[in-house]
Amino acid sequence: MAAAEAALTSLVTGLYDVQAFKFGNFVLKSGLSSPVYIDLRGIVSRPRLLSQVAEILFQTAQNAGINFDTVCGVPYTALPLATVICSTNQIPMLIRRKETKDYGTKRLVEGCINPGETCLIIEDVVTSGSSVLETVEVLQKEGLKVTDAVVLLDREQGGRDKLQAHGIRLHSVCTLSKVLEILEQQEKVDAEMVERVKRFIQENVFVVTNHNGSLHSVKKAPKELSFGARAELPGIHPVASKLLRLMQKKETNLCLSADTAESSELLQLADALGPSICMLKTHVDILNDFTLDVMKELTTLAKCHEFLIFEDRKFADIGSTVKKQYEGGIFKIVSWADLVNAHVVPGSGVVKGLQGVGLPLHRACLLIAEMSSAGSLATGDYTKEAVRMAEEHSEFVIGFISGSRVSMKPEFLHLTPGVQLEAGGDNLGQQYRSPREVIGKQGSDIIIVGRGIITSPNRLEAAEMYRKAAWEAYLSRLAV
Repeated sequence: MAAAEAALTSLVTGLYDVQAFKFGNFVLKSGLSSPVYIDLRGIVSRPRLLSQVAEILFQTAQNAGINFDTVCGVPYTALPLATVICSTNQIPMLIRRKETKDYGTKRLVEGCINPGETCLIIEDVVTSGSSVLETVEVLQKEGLKVTDAVVLLDREQGGRDKLQAHGIRLHSVCTLSKVLEILEQQEKVDAEMVERVKRFIQENVFVVTNHNGSLHSVKKAPKELSFGARAELPGIHPVASKLLRLMQKKETNLCLSADTAESSELLQLADALGPSICMLKTHVDILNDFTLDVMKELTTLAKCHEFLIFEDRKFADIGSTVKKQYEGGIFKIVSWADLVNAHVVPGSGVVKGLQGVGLPLHRACLLIAEMSSAGSLATGDYTKEAVRMAEEHSEFVIGFISGSRVSMKPEFLHLTPGVQLEAGGDNLGQQYRSPREVIGKQGSDIIIVGRGIITSPNRLEAAEMYRKAAWEAYLSRLAV
């Protein structure tokens, strides 16, 4: 076993050294954006490595006790592997063409075909299993039996189950998880990249479904993590972790938008509704009687009732300016606000300016990816740029103001304004959606509610109605 493990480690590191395993951001044939790309075509120019791969594939078939008469490699990368296996071990080989020739014999399979014989499939990488099945179908039409396939790497994205459903046993030399383990041990990739790839695998698994008697492979929905589980993710921002933990503890994903002009009312709202909320959103520049003493009282209430303070400042200037706005002036926002938000229009400088002030004080930022007002320009490429900027500055940015989930990374939180128990709008362009729509269908995490609570004759009762509606929508999402 030790010798086999050493041989596998040698093979994996050898493949990495010739860039067969690439890490970064790649668009796959399926259209998916992947943090890993596997390309074994280059080994045809490295005979020793080619022979090493072929030998370990053949040994895997031998160890599995597979009985076969011929070998066929899935075109095109596996063809040289099958050639080396067959020439080294004196086994008849078949070649499957991807397309029929329009001249000569016009055959799809070249070689000596004896109907009833068993053919072993050789492949380099299996993802969904579709390429292997295409070869299986062609060989079966020629009267050959196909029961097994040997692959160098199983990406663990549903290919094994799909092949099994079609009666094909998959034997892999190693899995992508094993490759990651070896490369991390050999210090070829870091722990952060390993986690990125593992998460990608989990979020992009294909499962076999039966539709009217036909088997189809569809993408499996990623398992939804609870707020509590997300709070414990490695590398999550401390502010995000704190927020997720108190959300789980208090069973609330309600943020109160306390847009009031009087400090006394702001404090009254915080005290009365604090137990029902996870966050209180302020607009201190509309307070008629703002003082830092008021904010000290607010932070005391936040600690007492366990909620975070979010100043909805919407910073949108160059880095040096937002830095001064954040730490200075009469508001001194960084001294009392756990969270602030910013537009991405100025570019990454706005985040860098805020981060320089906020990071040492353990503050965090949300980026405005979408807005709830009619005619908003925060859509499309603007939203994509907000996500990219958040990923580049995840040491300070913990999520988004958005109408829906714009990032699949569970470390990021999504907060959605414009929420009422009943959908609708106002005469100033605000569009309202229900908690069920926002949390349950659009995948947001926290609803931001202002007028729906503040204008109610019974604010506490209204807050509890919103809290329960949002929490139930979240629980329903977990149950799917």
